[in-house]
Amino acid sequence: MKPAVGLVGVGNMGGAMAAHLLEEGWPVQVCDLEAAKVRALQRQGAAACPDAAGAAAGCAALIVGVVDAAQTEDVLFGPGGAAAVMGAGQAVLLCPTIAPEDVERFAQRLATQGIDAVDAPMSGGPARARDGSMSLMVACADAAFERTRNLLDALSRKVFRISARPGDGARTKLVNNLLAGINLAGAAEAMAMAQRMGLELARTLDVIEQSSGQSWIGSDRMRRAIVGDYEPRAHLALLQKDTRLAVEAARAAGFAGPLGTAARDAFAGAAAAGLAGLDDAALFRWLSGIERTIR
Repeated sequence: MKPAVGLVGVGNMGGAMAAHLLEEGWPVQVCDLEAAKVRALQRQGAAACPDAAGAAAGCAALIVGVVDAAQTEDVLFGPGGAAAVMGAGQAVLLCPTIAPEDVERFAQRLATQGIDAVDAPMSGGPARARDGSMSLMVACADAAFERTRNLLDALSRKVFRISARPGDGARTKLVNNLLAGINLAGAAEAMAMAQRMGLELARTLDVIEQSSGQSWIGSDRMRRAIVGDYEPRAHLALLQKDTRLAVEAARAAGFAGPLGTAARDAFAGAAAAGLAGLDDAALFRWLSGIERTIR
């Protein structure tokens, strides 16, 4: 019989992960601030828990699926936090995109209780999380990796073993997300340019998808953007956060590139314009609405 798994944060990604695990026959205990999301998973067989401690109790592993480091801190060490009821033999999978130093800090605190910390940020979006084809970038001690291997393989058919050092998964994810942000910003700018030039956008995107300008995130997001579909699959606020964290991590490593900061500033501008709660495809909406003076 498969061991129980706790999952705190069952939004777009966390909810998809929980649904996938339930479908694969894993007992899942869930907790989220939004009761409707918990109820939806209850209907699929999940056990609802009032707090993170409840979700972690009796579980082999707790998956943290919240948004940022502050929320992760609360889940693990705040009132009703999971770490208070966990101990040796249990694991915490840290799946949010957060700064490497935060991952290292959480891992060190968990280690004092004998809890395995598995740095495991994810990529691919809710649809891929739901069918188990998302990517996981895993950094943890070898023994922790082996103890959680069955769960990792259940979550993802694309488990990348990065290193034995927690924090390297976060570093890899920030590198990936910075490139995703750059690619999306480039695609949004190109399509805004095409619109201003009077081109038919769907046909222009057809050409790009079969030519040198193609990128997966550009095609995925711009197909939605050009028909005005900004229902959030991945909120713009997330890439705003991720590009900022990536630029900060780059600077901490002594590297500064021009494109990362440009993408960071573009997402920050769109968020400041009130688009943070929309899909990150809304960067096109922001760029296509900007009045530019040509000198």
